[in-house]
Amino acid sequence: MTATMRWLALACLLGMISQPAVAGTGHELATIYSQPDGKTASGELFSPHKLTAAHRTLPFGTMVRVTNLRNGKTVIVRINDRGPFTKGRIIDVSPAAAAQLGFSDLTPVTLDVVPATTP
Repeated sequence: MTATMRWLALACLLGMISQPAVAGTGHELATIYSQPDGKTASGELFSPHKLTAAHRTLPFGTMVRVTNLRNGKTVIVRINDRGPFTKGRIIDVSPAAAAQLGFSDLTPVTLDVVPATTP
């Protein structure tokens, strides 16, 4: 088991991932973000057209299924940045991901790590 897999298993056990969000609690909210300088914490250029996101602790490259609890829409994003740094927010998604999720400000969400596929 790789270090990333161990970390993800521990995060799931500790309730950091896949915990249902409760609308109105302010603890599991997604928002839309952009990078004015164009660089993400992973070093790649930010693109509002890619399905990417920022998370405080998940490793770069982690694929995460984000579900909008208001309308049931889902999208799979790749973590390539750090954030959000505002209390009550769990993930910042790119404009393209927000469009697929059907929101334009804040929305309650759940997150599920998508297992890596092996060749």
